[in-house]
Amino acid sequence: MSAAVLAAAPPRPAHRDPQVLRWLGAYTASTVGDSVYYLALSWAAVSSGSPAQAGLVMAVSAVPRALLLLFGGVIADRLGPRRVVLVSDTARCLVTLGLAATLLAASPGLWLLAAAALVFGAVDAVFLPAVGALPPRIAARDQLARVQGLRGLAYRMGSVLGAPLGGLAVATGGPASAFGAAGALFALSLPLLCALRLRPLPTEEKLPTGEKLPTGEKLPTGEKLPAGEKGEKLPTGEKLPAGEKGEKADGPVLRDLADGLRHLRGHRVLGPLMITVLLADLGFVGPLNVGLALLAEQRGWGAPGIGWLLAGFGAGAGAASLLLAVRGRLPRAGTTLGWTMILGAAAVAALAFAPRLPVAVAVAVAVGLLAGVSGALCHALVQTECDPAYLGRVSAVSSLGSLGLAPLGMPLTGAAAGLWGTGPVFVAGAAVCALSGAFALTVPSLRRAELPR
Repeated sequence: MSAAVLAAAPPRPAHRDPQVLRWLGAYTASTVGDSVYYLALSWAAVSSGSPAQAGLVMAVSAVPRALLLLFGGVIADRLGPRRVVLVSDTARCLVTLGLAATLLAASPGLWLLAAAALVFGAVDAVFLPAVGALPPRIAARDQLARVQGLRGLAYRMGSVLGAPLGGLAVATGGPASAFGAAGALFALSLPLLCALRLRPLPTEEKLPTGEKLPTGEKLPTGEKLPAGEKGEKLPTGEKLPAGEKGEKADGPVLRDLADGLRHLRGHRVLGPLMITVLLADLGFVGPLNVGLALLAEQRGWGAPGIGWLLAGFGAGAGAASLLLAVRGRLPRAGTTLGWTMILGAAAVAALAFAPRLPVAVAVAVAVGLLAGVSGALCHALVQTECDPAYLGRVSAVSSLGSLGLAPLGMPLTGAAAGLWGTGPVFVAGAAVCALSGAFALTVPSLRRAELPR
């Protein structure tokens, strides 16, 4: 189908669009596979070594993810997001199935688990930006906020279903069975991804220097190729010649990365938004990941208490995703983003001083709801404001805080809680989160940002 026909056809709602549903099914299968994989990895590591060694195995994947995430965004933009997601999920499928086969045949020890975790972290560094870059290539611009709501629901579903499925697999056949189940889930995503048909990149804007069109996309009459292609023009509908289809961009990777960072710096909404996201992630991830366990231990709530707190947070975040999926957009997105961050920060601080578990669970629901709204709006604004040609790199930058830098700071959060207690740690994290919301409200271009109707 030509780009003109696609443009003329009225866009379908995201929840009725076969393209979006295929992507959503693949993303859900991959998310459930992630949960099963990490449960299997933790169980296998605890069974093979000491608790400290098991913790090291679980944390080791964060290192290559943090180091390579920005370059993963460049790869996603160069090769195309669908191709990168396909290769990434294929690699994860092979790694997990290989682990399952190895554990069935022998007991290799922690070194194999650590090596697999390193590979997983490196693959995640290219998978995550590519996943972030896919929605604008499969859905209309006015449906991207709804797609982010659906994505949030799929993520929560993956977290809810993955743990019991992984536990059942471990109970049935040990870690090898769980790794096999994770590999099967990654494999399930592959045919759905193969069936996706990407929308062409916008033709009214020039492609970034050094970049070419992905495979199969067409140039309109008279549009020039990027710098370095001598300004040649292609007739309507003619594809780029074999071997020049644009899957590989000329020039160094660092130049493409610098181009993406310049795009961010010069954008009136995306630049301030990235600062807001980074501050929010740095203030939020430590207290909510390490702090909840420490809080439950100090109050005597035990493992069931952690479960209830996480369930409350997940319920609130799921409700926020459902809200965006149903409504499709929230008015005054920039202002709503700032205020929900500030109110969410107040709820994070209050969580440390909740006297009883039911009160703490209610506060956790509020934290999840407010953080879910602000997070969904951040993702939706990234999707709608960013030029799709840069979206892999921009998605990598937006994920750097929560998935790259913040996990490396979790040991510092634990050490600070040991020195000063959980209360000051929660308050300090809440102050950073509140600063992110205040910053968003003080930048006029971000405060006035709106989602498309």
